[in-house]
Amino acid sequence: MIEQPKNREPDGPQTGITVWLNPPIITLTTCALLFCGRIVAAETVATNALTDAFAVSMTVDAAKPLGEFKAIWRMFGADEPNYATMKNGRKLIGELGALKPRDVYFRAHNLLCSGDGTPALKWGSTGVYSEDANGRPIYSWKILDGIFDTYLTNGVRPYAQIGFMPEALSIKPQPYQHTWTPAAKYSEIVTGWAYPPKDYDKWRELVFQWAKHCVERYGQTEVQAWYWEVWNEANGFYWKAKPEEFHKLHDYAIDGVRHALPTARVGGPDSAGAGGRWTRGFIEHCLRGTNYATGKIGTPLDFVAFHAKGSPTYVNGHVRMGIANHLREVDAGFSIVKSYPELKNVPIVIGESDPEGCAACQGAQLGYRNGTMYSSYTAASFARKLELARRHSVNLDAALTWAFTFEDQPLFAGFRQLATGGIDLPVMNVFRMFHQMSGQQLPVTSDSAVSLDDIKTSGVRGRPDVSGLASLDHNKLAVLLWHYHDDDVVGPNAAVKLTLNEIPFNSGKAKLIRYAIDADHSNAFTAWQKMGSPAQPTADQYEQLEKAGRLTQVGSAEVVSVNDGGVRLSLPLARQAVVLLVLSWE
Repeated sequence: MIEQPKNREPDGPQTGITVWLNPPIITLTTCALLFCGRIVAAETVATNALTDAFAVSMTVDAAKPLGEFKAIWRMFGADEPNYATMKNGRKLIGELGALKPRDVYFRAHNLLCSGDGTPALKWGSTGVYSEDANGRPIYSWKILDGIFDTYLTNGVRPYAQIGFMPEALSIKPQPYQHTWTPAAKYSEIVTGWAYPPKDYDKWRELVFQWAKHCVERYGQTEVQAWYWEVWNEANGFYWKAKPEEFHKLHDYAIDGVRHALPTARVGGPDSAGAGGRWTRGFIEHCLRGTNYATGKIGTPLDFVAFHAKGSPTYVNGHVRMGIANHLREVDAGFSIVKSYPELKNVPIVIGESDPEGCAACQGAQLGYRNGTMYSSYTAASFARKLELARRHSVNLDAALTWAFTFEDQPLFAGFRQLATGGIDLPVMNVFRMFHQMSGQQLPVTSDSAVSLDDIKTSGVRGRPDVSGLASLDHNKLAVLLWHYHDDDVVGPNAAVKLTLNEIPFNSGKAKLIRYAIDADHSNAFTAWQKMGSPAQPTADQYEQLEKAGRLTQVGSAEVVSVNDGGVRLSLPLARQAVVLLVLSWE
């Protein structure tokens, strides 16, 4: 049980979860737990959680900032670019842009693929390039403009991926559009779009005309704020030629962009994983090699991008996440960049950073996606990316979440996505929590945090990882807490005692707001299950699900007292829960 001060009764209604301040007391609303996708009766939860809870001591020191709390979460992406202009895609783009207007970026594959814009799984097209009977280029920007217009009118900017190869330029154009399904082998996506161009001058001219068109349509100031990179994972399935041929493809494309806009931000290579020797070969070429397009030494490299993925498995009837693989890949990528003195201050983008590698794939090991396993993983992994960046003293600019939405699919179908059928999933609300954190990052210590080195070595397979992130921005202190374990199985609450020290507000009244992602808050999946999992919800049910998918404030804002710059709080934190506490003062 949570200990109560002697001879004192909690203020407010009694709901089972009490926050003890020093000296005031406030009460927060209790929440149920989600265990392996099942809703457990509230009475059972309350009894078991309080009886079996393990103690956690956590401290935030506001007097020792670690540096800027960087919004590394602000990038997203998808294989299917055309979804952005469809009903639910437009809705979600608007929600992403609202998080941090004009500083949220979206990366999409298939932007230069031939076709009429009809989307399909792991496919998209814009029909930008074709040729007449004499081989003269014909450019058509209508579909691509529609995609970028959707981004920009909703506060989202392009992370412009230059690819893939138009049918009329490919050295092996047939077959071209694939018909991949989740039941097919992943390699079946590889068709004519994955090959080099038959004419590199035409390839460069296509990219030049595209960038030039963007400058004319959106203005130089806007376009120079974008990120431009060539292709995707050219060390993997996506490129059917040697590394040297990719260097040539890259050089010609970047030369085209820079001819249209000399101040364009260009980089790469967005490798599969850290890339090892392949990435080193690319960097060496950019820093010291002869540019295939210009004949000069070097290719501009304004940012370096690589990918990092986890590796979930299905064991003993449940999902086991692979956060160790994810963080080891981040670590390896940072090590590569750090080894080049010329790249000391160059921004790094983890161009895809996810629990596993295929958003459109399905399978038992991917059963974590609809619920709170995904949200708790996201909170815990983003914190460790920041920690790794500090350890390596590298300039981590962003970690891009490769998840969006899939149109015309059943609700909660098991794809890796932020929303399903226009209904936000719990993971989307982690980004809404991140949005409320700014200013300086503060150190958080927890006696139940699993160390970074232990997570890299063996994941979170023993005791759970209960820890937090904190930020201070003038008169607002935010603490994000999570309770994470690799195994998607039942576990007890954590009874957290949280101490906030050295707040730059010595004494007086402050406001405390709490948000939660768990079975009963910010969770449309459990709300849908409680409805009986309707395949086609009624209008009233759909409205309820939309509401359930939004970030939920728990109870009303509370007025608390700060004494000598300190506050102490106690609260249970359910397995897989993520909680945001926001303390503010005048």
